[in-house]
Amino acid sequence: MNDIDKFKAALDKSERIVGFTGAGISTESGIPDYRSQGGIWDKFQPVYLDEFLANESKRLLYWQRKKALWQGIRDATVSKTHLFFKELYDNNKLLGLILQNIDGLHEKSGLPKEVLINIHGTNLEVICMKCKDINPAYETLDDLDLVNGAPLCTKCGGLLKPNTISFGQSLIPEDLERAQDLALSCDMMIAAGSTLVVQPAAAFPLIAKQNGAILAIITQSDTPLDDTADFVFHEKLGDFIDRLGN
Repeated sequence: MNDIDKFKAALDKSERIVGFTGAGISTESGIPDYRSQGGIWDKFQPVYLDEFLANESKRLLYWQRKKALWQGIRDATVSKTHLFFKELYDNNKLLGLILQNIDGLHEKSGLPKEVLINIHGTNLEVICMKCKDINPAYETLDDLDLVNGAPLCTKCGGLLKPNTISFGQSLIPEDLERAQDLALSCDMMIAAGSTLVVQPAAAFPLIAKQNGAILAIITQSDTPLDDTADFVFHEKLGDFIDRLGN
């Protein structure tokens, strides 16, 4: 029995699966990544949260970047891998999904919000930093005009910001607690499209493995957990899903 057949057998036996996804699942839907050569940070200097809050020119720089990326995010379509996780959910096998992605494609796949833990937030929402009102991002970004400055909340006049975790901004403790609960509850974790180096999110696959779960890693690059995982497939996610279906 080859590795893909062994993985299929483990997948069939598992009843409490948790997914963990990174940038690789987004790039297959045409969303550019952030850190690799030619990625977003080669084109745009990151804006830290304290800079965003204190400096209008930094806010404008931040919103210019979001405006430039918005059409690609809004029009992106789900990939085979997004649909793979949706099928696991439809078959009552998926406990939840821990995601580093902020593009909203897992939501577009049909997965309900309650099974998703958006560790780094989502670009599909805009939040007021003052009153915490949250609205769909398209209401702000579809016709965003920065001539008169960065957008403000129509309810309280507070600063608006995409509902993502910015540089210098703390992750939400409740999300980390939920993610840890999932890692401790699953019998299999599938880490797809992640280099597993961005902490603290990347700790959850190791927590699952140490708690007795099967750990499968599917990504093109090496990861720090390759020697620990039960299954490692270094290939494009779409190619892997095709092989899985054969």
